[in-house]
Amino acid sequence: MILYPAIDILGGHAVRLRKGDFDASKVYDQDPLAAARRWVQEGAEHLHMVDLDGARAGHPVNLEHVRRVTAALDVPVQLGGGMRTTEAIAQALAAGVERVILGTAAFTDPDLLERALAEHGPRRVLVSVDVRGGRVTTAGWTETTAMTAAQVVASLRERGVGELVYTDVDRDGMLEGPDLEEVRTVARAVHGRVVYSGGIGALADLEGLAALGEQSLTGVIVGKALYEERFTVPEARAALG
Repeated sequence: MILYPAIDILGGHAVRLRKGDFDASKVYDQDPLAAARRWVQEGAEHLHMVDLDGARAGHPVNLEHVRRVTAALDVPVQLGGGMRTTEAIAQALAAGVERVILGTAAFTDPDLLERALAEHGPRRVLVSVDVRGGRVTTAGWTETTAMTAAQVVASLRERGVGELVYTDVDRDGMLEGPDLEEVRTVARAVHGRVVYSGGIGALADLEGLAALGEQSLTGVIVGKALYEERFTVPEARAALG
């Protein structure tokens, strides 16, 4: 499994939220590049970035910070936040990211998802399934729909989506560990690949995910636990195998 250290950008800084609450953010690095450089120097081979300002605004806001990261560091970067038009997707890819992550637009604009998959391919276009209280959330985690994760995963599978990011928003930033049975359920519903995010707080959490043995579960996003030095990048990579 791949470790994806997370760099969430809000107001130009690298931050972490609690349960997706923009009013409960904590700044860990004034400069997102400093955070990215630290994870890569520790051994990270991939990075996960989120333009939180873009997620709220509905269009990319922090692409200059993304460009600085992709220009300075020779690792694949995946980016989410504000990917709601073909122009936004093109701008993100032009900024040097390897993969873009669609959230809200994947559910509100089916044509956009179809065009993105056709133009860039299923390996470069991921869809984020963010769940709060058992229901999928959109608009930067500010709106909750009536859709369950299972319903959405099934629908996305039919539409040709092969790569997902699944986030348990209720656990995000809480360091209390994932719901392993829920992760297993989602992984088995995906006919492709899924990256998990939410609540990782200890090496045992990573070991538990690895022990599930689900072939579709190919990566884990870790943010706050790395910033708070609960473990190091090398330790996390070893735990994931």
